[in-house]
Amino acid sequence: MLKTLLLATGLFAAAAQAAPQQMNLVYDLYRNGQKLGQVTDTFTRSGNRYTLTSETRADGPLEMLWSGVIRLESTGLVTPQGLRPAQFRHARSDAPHKLATARLDWKQRSIAWQYKGKSWTADGLLDGTQDQLSQVYQFMFTPSLPADYSLQVVSGRNLNDYRYAKSEGGNLQTPLGALATRQYRRITQKPDEKTITVWIAPARNNLPVQIRVSEDGVTLEQRLVRASVKN
Repeated sequence: MLKTLLLATGLFAAAAQAAPQQMNLVYDLYRNGQKLGQVTDTFTRSGNRYTLTSETRADGPLEMLWSGVIRLESTGLVTPQGLRPAQFRHARSDAPHKLATARLDWKQRSIAWQYKGKSWTADGLLDGTQDQLSQVYQFMFTPSLPADYSLQVVSGRNLNDYRYAKSEGGNLQTPLGALATRQYRRITQKPDEKTITVWIAPARNNLPVQIRVSEDGVTLEQRLVRASVKN
């Protein structure tokens, strides 16, 4: 038993050492195969607190689709089980009145939302719940990744149950070189549900190198083009 406990402690320590302290990642963004713009994600950690931001800017012929900057922000704690978000914000520079905020109260196991002057709450917050942004980077912080990965995901206006299935993702060319990847794809129950596929690189601490989201006939895909990761 002692040997098992020591081994587990060592594994958690190794995971903590491998977890990044700071990341600056840039993804090219495509809409139905056509270049739309770029997504810049930044992660910073101070002690056990983290701030994660994502800014999407359109350019080129499709800039009219997103005239402003879409900014997502997740803040919370880094725990032995991974990221534990406390607040999520979804904002658009061209529509400040559409700011959406979700606050996660882990003591009360509840979520409080605010959007366009309205407020509402929901109970039932479960361990391991992530927000719309942190779910992608939880792959880098969770101590283990099962083949069948289930979690709650909080957005700026609702709470959904997500279930991902793992498969081999093949080799992808990245700014860090060619990387072998694993693919996690959301298992959907209805034809109109949002599908999400994330390609992570195990050799790079499960860094997300490609992300694809499909909904309502539109597919958005992020492909990593620049990466700075400091442990």
